[in-house]
Amino acid sequence: MINIIWVALFLIGMGYAALNGTMDAVNKTLFVSAKDAVEICFGLISVLIFWLGLMKIAEQAGLLGKLSGLMRPIMRKIFPEVPPDHPAMGYILSNTIANIFGLGNAATPMGIKAMKELKRLNGGKKTPSRSMITLLALNTSGLTLIPTTVIAIRMQYGSQSPTDIVAPTLIATCCTTVAALIIDRYFYYRRKRRGKK
Repeated sequence: MINIIWVALFLIGMGYAALNGTMDAVNKTLFVSAKDAVEICFGLISVLIFWLGLMKIAEQAGLLGKLSGLMRPIMRKIFPEVPPDHPAMGYILSNTIANIFGLGNAATPMGIKAMKELKRLNGGKKTPSRSMITLLALNTSGLTLIPTTVIAIRMQYGSQSPTDIVAPTLIATCCTTVAALIIDRYFYYRRKRRGKK
């Protein structure tokens, strides 16, 4: 479905440009944007490698294990249906920690594995379980301490102080995470009350 939407947006844009006689500007922008995209990707690769390397050092030093241990009681309350020693809980913790450090690219595979394990716990049903919905809400809200990708992009474009984004990002993502959990719980208990009726 997403592919269809992107193709439709592209065709509508090209058709509009053709009707307005601005195809030259569109062609120029396409090539400039493609060049910018490659430059941004190379800038992001170095920052992501640096943070992934730090994460590996933290893992081998046992810091990630300690952080997982601190977060485990919180995650058990957020995901009460998931057994504490189930692989899904490990993937959820890894995914959350990677998101906290702004490593969305590293968090995605863990999130996918967590969803697969949660689907198994759900008996392979097509209807998502409470835990699956909660994980999706948490990933969408994305609590972030260090927004590495945004910092890298700001550095790429010559920002005087690329780390100024840290405090606003932390405040914003704390608010979105709390809001996501409240909304998730509200709809869960609402569905539960309707089920009893």
